[in-house]
Amino acid sequence: MNDLPDILESPEITRQATGFVFTEGPLWHPDDFWYFNDIRPGTLYKMRLGEEPEMIRKTVGGNGMTFDLKGRIIHCEGEARNVTRTELDGTVTSLVDRFEGGRFNRPNDVICHSDGSLYFTDPSMRRPFAEREVPGPEGENGVWAGARVYRVAPDDSISAVVTVEYPNGLALSPDEKTLYIANTRSNQYVHAIEIEADGTYVRRRIFCDFSGDEVGFPDGMKVDSAGRVFCTGPGGIWVVEPDGTHVGTIRFPEQAINMAFGGEDLCTLFVTAHTSVYTVRVKTPGQPHPFYLQK
Repeated sequence: MNDLPDILESPEITRQATGFVFTEGPLWHPDDFWYFNDIRPGTLYKMRLGEEPEMIRKTVGGNGMTFDLKGRIIHCEGEARNVTRTELDGTVTSLVDRFEGGRFNRPNDVICHSDGSLYFTDPSMRRPFAEREVPGPEGENGVWAGARVYRVAPDDSISAVVTVEYPNGLALSPDEKTLYIANTRSNQYVHAIEIEADGTYVRRRIFCDFSGDEVGFPDGMKVDSAGRVFCTGPGGIWVVEPDGTHVGTIRFPEQAINMAFGGEDLCTLFVTAHTSVYTVRVKTPGQPHPFYLQK
């Protein structure tokens, strides 16, 4: 049972839709609907709560999504080794697909900074070694070759921020001085990376150890307006205070993979969990996306 009175408005978990293969990348639009992906069949959906999901388009392994400051969807399409941008007229274009001459491995998740820059993860472990084109640090082709977080500046130039074992979900602290990175394999933890305003790496530390015996691993991640980190982990969605203290786990009927805050008050947590999508109400609103603040 979800006995988390300081976190949840109600312990009730509502299944909003089911029958999918592997749902991911939830994203709330301020016109009060949600986007999410079914990765394996490569389908992007749009959904209003209480209604049936509507297929928007086919993707090539569409996964993590965010908006840019104009409200265009920025989409990690991992099987295409590409980060795409959907224009407001629905046209899909490639934003970035390579670094230092090599194609990305498998872009996974992406977030937007208030200055318009974009950060995305590109893990390498699931890409066969012979297909890893982006060189590792200082040109080395080691086990982690190209397993990085990248920054796309407002002028669309790209830079490498940091190398991580298996970078997956991303989130920024409310002051945008800390970049949280979920490490999914082989060790399970969340990194806290201190960055300058231009994305320059300062230092890193382990924010929270997500090791556990239950099903689940650190993947999708968001931050609420109090600075608490919500990240999938063993048993469900872990809620972690800004000091790294794990205060509780929100449990679901299936393995939670990702989540997004939404609704007019940003207190509806929309959760993608393999074959279904769920909602649960929280007491503290999520950190608003920069695009929402411009609406």
